[in-house]
Amino acid sequence: MVQTPFTWRYGGHEVFLSGSFNGWSERIQMIPMEGSANVFQRIIDLPPGCYQHKFFVDGTWQVDQQQICDVDEYGTVNNIVLVSGTVNNIVLVSGTGFMSPDFNSEAFQPSTSGANDRAMLSVGSSSGSLSNEPAMQISDADMDILRQVLSMHLLSAAVYELIPNSGKVLILDVEVDVEQAFHVMYDEGLRVVPLWDEHNKQMAGMLTASDFILILLQLHSNRAIFAYEDLGRLAIYSWKGCKYQHHRDSPRTLMPRERMPLIHAGPDESLTDVASRILQNNVSAIPVVYSVNGLCPRLLHVACLSGVLKHVCRHLKHHLGYLTLLQQPVGYLPLGTWVKEFRRTTARPLLTLHLSDSLNAALMMLLEAQISSIPIVDDGGNLVDMYSRSDIISLAKDNMYTHIQLNHVTISQAIEITVDVRRDRLQTCTRFDSLYRVMELLSEPDTRRVVIVEASSRCVEGVITLRDVFDFLSR
Repeated sequence: MVQTPFTWRYGGHEVFLSGSFNGWSERIQMIPMEGSANVFQRIIDLPPGCYQHKFFVDGTWQVDQQQICDVDEYGTVNNIVLVSGTVNNIVLVSGTGFMSPDFNSEAFQPSTSGANDRAMLSVGSSSGSLSNEPAMQISDADMDILRQVLSMHLLSAAVYELIPNSGKVLILDVEVDVEQAFHVMYDEGLRVVPLWDEHNKQMAGMLTASDFILILLQLHSNRAIFAYEDLGRLAIYSWKGCKYQHHRDSPRTLMPRERMPLIHAGPDESLTDVASRILQNNVSAIPVVYSVNGLCPRLLHVACLSGVLKHVCRHLKHHLGYLTLLQQPVGYLPLGTWVKEFRRTTARPLLTLHLSDSLNAALMMLLEAQISSIPIVDDGGNLVDMYSRSDIISLAKDNMYTHIQLNHVTISQAIEITVDVRRDRLQTCTRFDSLYRVMELLSEPDTRRVVIVEASSRCVEGVITLRDVFDFLSR
């Protein structure tokens, strides 16, 4: 338990305190400070954590605007206190404006020297490589505080808040042939498209860049040269049915449309629901569908993790002063995939490719490793570019997929094909950048991963994905 002071500085005859630490069930009377007619204080023993509270002053609920404020799930503004622990009998509390009389502020000031910061953070050999274990220990209290704040926000925010004020949402009928869908996605710059089943008057899933990778690999395995008419004869629902049954180890006959699974979200669901659904089903995006009393459903939006993270970043940017974990360098946090020279062992190796590798090798690696993109490096391991699943859509340009062989096209040639249509998806940072900075980069549209590079050489040290961040913040 930590002795936690609460202070009201604005006068009154009677001042009471209530908060989430007692379930808002009790009003605790605050005591006037000796020698002051305006300051009231009360010290309460609390375990480390994040607590909302409010002051009841002369019969009216009040918040201290000079302290940290936040809005709860009911739209009510409350003050927040973050109880972190004690150091040398000094109470470490954010949000109350209180310090011990013996507090030495100079001892707790961060260094203003970039060189000193770097020297302090860089641990290991003279080359700047990381040690096998992170040098920075994460306190359970800091982790709990961030998770509580994040959880409260995700639960209180609804999916409809992700929908822009203006824009368009494109949807394809499942009767459309795959070749036509390929061109539509290329022309519109899309990597996922919701599907509509007119026969059953319902949403029928999503068409993704991964579908085109699988189709092209399948055609490539049967023919040396792609045939234009093969895609022109294949309807989307036919492809989806075969793909679904293949993953269930069933005979490859067409599946009835009503059995095609749909993962979606409603506009009034919480951001927690939509993020969990995307992560648990290992998909990149899900449609937001509105339907009332069995009427024809309406497609409102396509929700993805980057959109959820952007909403989170807008909320957290006002609280960086007390969410200290967000300010820690990512190189010392247990998230991401790193090359073994720079990091402790990770769940799986960091995969890279060279410009001379074949497009076929890249597509196979993307599918087998279940990743969205691969860093392209030179012989020295320095970052050159990135190849992503969605880059396959560029092969629709001038029907390139009809006259190329995947194992004869290099990554270098494939990147040249995409250069005039691909968006800037190559986001980088160093291992000294903060977690919040990486979250901001990942919240940009079309960004699924950030490549960690050494600042001077651009040598690839690691990769942090959207899933890595959400897994880290929720475990």
